[in-house]
Amino acid sequence: MALSAFVALSPLFILTALLIKLTDRGPIFYRHVRLGHGRRSFACVKFRTMVANADEVLAEHLRSSPEAAAEWASSRKLKNDPRVTAVGAVLRKLSIDELPQLINVLRGEMSMVGPRPIVFDEVPLYGADIDFYFSARPGLTGVWQVSGRSDAAYSRRVALDRRYVENWSLWTDLVVVIKTVPAVLTARNAY
Repeated sequence: MALSAFVALSPLFILTALLIKLTDRGPIFYRHVRLGHGRRSFACVKFRTMVANADEVLAEHLRSSPEAAAEWASSRKLKNDPRVTAVGAVLRKLSIDELPQLINVLRGEMSMVGPRPIVFDEVPLYGADIDFYFSARPGLTGVWQVSGRSDAAYSRRVALDRRYVENWSLWTDLVVVIKTVPAVLTARNAY
């Protein structure tokens, strides 16, 4: 499934790479260390949607804006993220930035459906439920994406991940994949 999607979407990959290169001279791809099945770390591949010095920009923004710092602390997301480029905003809205994760699926680090991959800083936010997360492969899509996405509180994301792992079935995965299409096409709750 991942290989077929990769081949079918290759024209979109090329167009996206050109847009990133033409509008911002930085690298096309962004690799970020994420945690996956069995607590193993891996380099999660995405199209780059942020400025090259994103970490510094985030740190300064959180220092200067208590509201942004509170939003970041509760959801690990910012609705008005100063790090995101103009092209990056469109890629994120349509979830195109995540398509290179098909490479992670092909390498066996991720699955087509599962909890979204997390970073080390998110482990404490899972509390005792972290073992559920680590018992599954992170997914290119998942229940969180089709259940509110960026507008869902982090505690809801954790609960959705736990419920998904506890009740996993091929049928559930199929339903999530089907629901992902309208969620992505309408760019519902994406930022």
